[in-house]
Amino acid sequence: MSKKHKIKPAVAVNNRTVDPYITLGAGRVENDAFWRWGDDNLFPNALALMARRSVTHRRIINDKADYISGKGFTCDEVQQPRLAAFLRHVNGDGESLRQVLNKLAFDKALFGNAFLEAVTDAGHTFLSLHHQDASRCRLARDSAHVLLHHDWTAFKAAEARTLPLYPAFEEQSDGTLRAVIHYKDYEPTFEHYGVPPYIAGFNVSAIAYKTDKWNISRLDNSFQLSGVMMLDSTVDSEAEAERVVRTAEERFAGNPGQVMFVLKEGSENDHSRFIPIASQNDGDWKALHDQAVSDIVVAHSWFRSLSGLDYASGFSAERILHEYEVALNTVILGEQAELLEPIRALLRRTLGVDAASLQIVNRPPTRSKPLYMKVWEARKADGLDYDPDDERQQHYLSEITRYNLTHID
Repeated sequence: MSKKHKIKPAVAVNNRTVDPYITLGAGRVENDAFWRWGDDNLFPNALALMARRSVTHRRIINDKADYISGKGFTCDEVQQPRLAAFLRHVNGDGESLRQVLNKLAFDKALFGNAFLEAVTDAGHTFLSLHHQDASRCRLARDSAHVLLHHDWTAFKAAEARTLPLYPAFEEQSDGTLRAVIHYKDYEPTFEHYGVPPYIAGFNVSAIAYKTDKWNISRLDNSFQLSGVMMLDSTVDSEAEAERVVRTAEERFAGNPGQVMFVLKEGSENDHSRFIPIASQNDGDWKALHDQAVSDIVVAHSWFRSLSGLDYASGFSAERILHEYEVALNTVILGEQAELLEPIRALLRRTLGVDAASLQIVNRPPTRSKPLYMKVWEARKADGLDYDPDDERQQHYLSEITRYNLTHID
């Protein structure tokens, strides 16, 4: 080929679209109807996206919600039969109080905010409790109402529902009285919305996600090295050069394409070669990932054994029980009290029932009580009301277990 027809080198690089860890709105949102939640009013969306992309972060949120909602509820069924019936069905959807509380605990662990809608009538003949997705709720500008909207990326005032903040109730078009309880985690300088306690670990959750994603990219590329592939070839046109490069890229570059192909003028002997680009070794990647996981656990004020994060070294029942007891006294009981107190007040106010006996049943993730313990002793150990003289509480745990053991060897 003559020099005047020499084709310029063709370079092919995969189109690497930036995949941001957090997808936010286009800019700052201002509206006279509500207080924005984040500059773009989509901060809950960002928190939800983060939880869906980090395995460790999501597992801890799930486990926190499960531990806080406990294994169910107990109350004085003899003295408060109406309360006992309410616990089993708190709304027309057939949900139990435990199911609703689990959703509230999940939202509070994820968003630092949770919303519970209470429905009754003028005669207080019934009470219905409904969890409202926190990501769909915003505080009105008067700070006395909550706006519920199905899509805050395209807010339309006509499509929003407005409800008063508890303890105020307002009559609705269907004749019911409704109010919304707003739970929120305190954070200085944040007046309208709470902030989740793990917020300081926001960036390390991103690191955990990106290290996982990087490993997937290496798998997609068959763990090949990143580098530049210099190809010797003689072509007659720029278009043909581009075609050769694209063909090579499609067949050998992998996904997302860690190899850049350069086509240069061929010579009598083929001098095609691969020039590797050095990258961090696997040890550095693993150390970064492990540190991110540890920081996520710390940010949540949580324990590794309670979320199955020590599977490599095995589990110790003694350690699990110890860490559960610490979590129970530092995290779980406090969250339970915060979620339950307004519900007890609602029950007293609307149904006129004494909800003092309403308690959440807490159980450790592994058995901690011997089968020869009596029921009243077990209730005492769980922090529940107990009566050593109650005939029903004189049974041994072995008598009410699935296997109905009659003796202990």
